[in-house]
Amino acid sequence: MNVFDLLMGGLANALQPENILAALIGCLLGTIVGILPGLGPSTTVALLIPVTFMLQADSSLIMMLAVYCGAMYGGSLTSILLKVPGEASSVMTSIDGYELAKQGRAGPTLAIAAIGSFIGGTLSVVALMLLAPPISGFALKFGPAEYVSLMLFALIISSTLIGNSLTKGLFAVGLGMGVAMIGTDLQSGVARLTFGVGHLLDGVDIIVAIIGVFGIGEVLHYLAKRRREDKEERLALKGKLMPTKEDVKQTAAPIARGSVIGFLAGVLPGSGSTLGSFIAYTVEKRLSKHPGKFGKGAIEGVASAETANNAATGGALVPLMTLGLPGSGTTAVLLGALMMYGVRPGPQMMTEQSPLMWTIIASLYVSNFLLLILNLPLIRFFVKILDVPTRILMPLILIFATIGAYSINGSINDVWLVLFFGIAGYIMRETGISPALFVLAMVLGEQLERSLRQAMYISKGSIAPFLTSPISLTLIIISIVVVFYDLYRRHKLKVRLIP
Repeated sequence: MNVFDLLMGGLANALQPENILAALIGCLLGTIVGILPGLGPSTTVALLIPVTFMLQADSSLIMMLAVYCGAMYGGSLTSILLKVPGEASSVMTSIDGYELAKQGRAGPTLAIAAIGSFIGGTLSVVALMLLAPPISGFALKFGPAEYVSLMLFALIISSTLIGNSLTKGLFAVGLGMGVAMIGTDLQSGVARLTFGVGHLLDGVDIIVAIIGVFGIGEVLHYLAKRRREDKEERLALKGKLMPTKEDVKQTAAPIARGSVIGFLAGVLPGSGSTLGSFIAYTVEKRLSKHPGKFGKGAIEGVASAETANNAATGGALVPLMTLGLPGSGTTAVLLGALMMYGVRPGPQMMTEQSPLMWTIIASLYVSNFLLLILNLPLIRFFVKILDVPTRILMPLILIFATIGAYSINGSINDVWLVLFFGIAGYIMRETGISPALFVLAMVLGEQLERSLRQAMYISKGSIAPFLTSPISLTLIIISIVVVFYDLYRRHKLKVRLIP
């Protein structure tokens, strides 16, 4: 079957009433979460997992991906009206978005953000659809040694791109790998890192850790950081909501460029929407005939940044679906959810799970369309959500996370674990250690260990396969070069800062 036929089959499944409803709920939840500062798609998808137990696998995954897409748009509201980015990827939007809102152009700016989000998200899905089959075909050449090198490459690249410290990044990776090793060694039957706790013999449930780190940890960090409650000045939404012809003309090219830049940034592990929006904004400023406008209310800056961070969602799904490698915190949570349903992303997914794969891809088209028709007429309603007091919202999230943790296995021990990981997540944020990297390493840890053992068993303890395989050797060399380049770059930056 060709790509078009596969897509039509997936679209037929995605347009089933229950799946459309799942996408609609996910889009609404995602937008609301993106609006509320301090939350994000990782947190919401993690909290949503226990709720989706009652749904079919395809409906659950459609809802989670819709949340992912919706949260990317929702962050533009707080960035433009409050200058408080709900996500790191919305920082560039706030620079010019808030200035335009102060000029009384909040409506057209939000509308352009919605249109750019739709175009960027849709084009990224087109690229995902076209690239997934050939990449999956190439990935079939990967054996255990190649997979070990690939996962180490992804973790090292992520360590250099996420956060400001390579040392802290590698520490987060090591910590996540350590947690992944907790439990009974399936080969020797020896208990590892359980500290005599019987509940840990089966290991730490990935979903419990994810809910703790991204749910409770984010809430604790937000409450500690926020010393005054909801006293930011919110600009009023007044005047026309629709952009003018001149706005559309000015933003057409930035939206096109932002779509390409955002998708490519999303494919790269560890960078995603934040890097994409930054590069897209910088490119537009460099290409502009009036660069002085940027920072003072350039609608091109808003269009490029918002388009790029939405296009990155499709890009981030490329390594997840074709290689089984999450490139961000949210895709790591999605990988955990897929594994919970017995679905292992990777090259075999295109053949063994083809109907589900193409249903997911088709659902992204549906979700992006729903977000467009929801967000334009409901902008005024979504703005009202900014008035929800933190003292009401945050305790509700804590209660929901605790109930969700208990519902996974019906064990009170999981509640204690989710609280433990919540505190750990808070400490990570306070000390500058990336929770996303921790979860990324934890999710990949089991698979990395399994592939390493398989490679060593096949080679009878020799490391030769890692060095004789062209794919493995290339990945190892690139990883080493990236580490040394990052160390050189950071050293050079420190030298410049020394007076």
